[in-house]
Amino acid sequence: MGEEKENAEEKMVEISLKDLSRKLEEFARARDWEKYHSPRNLLLAMVGEVGELSEIFQWRGEVDKGLPNWEESDKEHLGEELSDVLLYLIRLSDICGIDLGVAATKKLVKNAIKYPAN
Repeated sequence: MGEEKENAEEKMVEISLKDLSRKLEEFARARDWEKYHSPRNLLLAMVGEVGELSEIFQWRGEVDKGLPNWEESDKEHLGEELSDVLLYLIRLSDICGIDLGVAATKKLVKNAIKYPAN
């Protein structure tokens, strides 16, 4: 059973930004939420989610990579809030007509030029 869970988690990780984008569009359409998904509204919703994400780290001080001293429930909560931010970011980019994958790839190239390794 453990191996099945690992395989399911692996498949979930391989989902593309385009797949998430389509799922978000379908989700919004099915609920008739498209009329609320203006760039401003999506940005403000994302900022709210960033605030919720920040609350998780508030008062903890510095934390170690991998969060070794965190409870699993805290890690799960963190994953949910990170996902909320990501999903709003993807939806916002779509509504603005920006291909986030392409834009991020171009930005990585610019950063590599601006900040060379040596």
